[in-house]
Amino acid sequence: MELKNNSMLNEFVLLGLTNSWELEIFFFVIFLLAYVSILAGNCLIILMVTLDSRLRSIPMYFLLANLSFLDIILSTVTLPKMIIDFFRERKTITLWGCMAQIFLAHLLGGSEMILLIVMAVDRYVAICKPLYYTTIMNHQILVGSVLLSWTVGFVHTMSQMAFMVNLPFCGPNVIDDVFCDLPLVLKLACTDTYVLELLVVAFSGLLSLISFILLLVSYAVILVTVWHCSSGGLSKALSTLSAHITVVTLFFGSLILIYAWPVSDKFLSVFYSVVTPLLNPIIYSLRNQEMKAAMIRLRSRHISSDPTF
Repeated sequence: MELKNNSMLNEFVLLGLTNSWELEIFFFVIFLLAYVSILAGNCLIILMVTLDSRLRSIPMYFLLANLSFLDIILSTVTLPKMIIDFFRERKTITLWGCMAQIFLAHLLGGSEMILLIVMAVDRYVAICKPLYYTTIMNHQILVGSVLLSWTVGFVHTMSQMAFMVNLPFCGPNVIDDVFCDLPLVLKLACTDTYVLELLVVAFSGLLSLISFILLLVSYAVILVTVWHCSSGGLSKALSTLSAHITVVTLFFGSLILIYAWPVSDKFLSVFYSVVTPLLNPIIYSLRNQEMKAAMIRLRSRHISSDPTF
C-alpha cells in the first residue's frame, strides 16, 4: 500500500492533554506509573500462566494470558510516545507513524473485542456447564479462538486502512488528541470524507456496539441460569461478573462514544488505551484466588530451590 503522491504533509501535530506545564509534569508521573503498572501486572499474568502447571491446565488462564499480551502491545502503541511528549513543546508524529498507530490500534482493539466475547463464553461454560468445561473449552477450541480474534482484528484494521492510505493530506495537520485516532485524522484529509466517516461508523462503531451487546447478553444469560439453579450461587456469580462488566463497559463504552456516536474527546481515548489495560490484571486475575495461590507456589518453589535458605 502506498500513499498518494499528492500527499504533501509528512507529519501531524498532536495537541496533547493540556497546555499547562505543571499539568504536563503531573500527567507525566501519572502515565509513567500507569505504564509501568500495565507492564508489571500483565507480564506477571503471562509469567504465572507460563510457569504454573495448574494454571496452564485451566482454559480461562490461557485466554487471560492472551488478553494480557494484547493489553501490553495496545498500551505500548500509544503510551511511551505520550509520556515522552509531555516534555516536548511541539508534539509531532510522522505520517507513517500516525498510520502505524491507527493500524495497530484497530488490529489490537478488534482482537480484544473478540477475545472478551470468548472469555464471556468461557465463563458461561464454567458456571453453567461445569462438568463439560474442560471438554468444551479444549486446547483446539482455545487456540482456534485466539487465532479467530487476531484474524477478525486484522480484517477489521485492513478495512479501515484500505481507504486511509490513499487519502491526500495537504491542509491542516493538527490533531486534538494524544495519539492518532481514525476519526480525527480522517477529518484532515483534503477531500470529501463524508462517505468514509459513515464507513468508520459502520466498521468500528457497529463492531463495538454489537460486541458489547453480545457480552451483556452472555452475562445476563449466566446470571439467569445461576439464579434458576441456585439462589445462593447468584450472589457469588454477581460478585465475579460485576467486575468483568465494569471493565467491559469502560472499554466498549469509550469505543462506542468515539466511533459510533461519535464524540471527540481525548480523555475517552485514554480509557481504552490506558485504563482498561491497567484494570484488566486487577479485575481478571490479581483478585483471583487461583492466581494468588500460583504466586505462593512459585515463591515457595523459588525459596526451596535457593541454597541460601
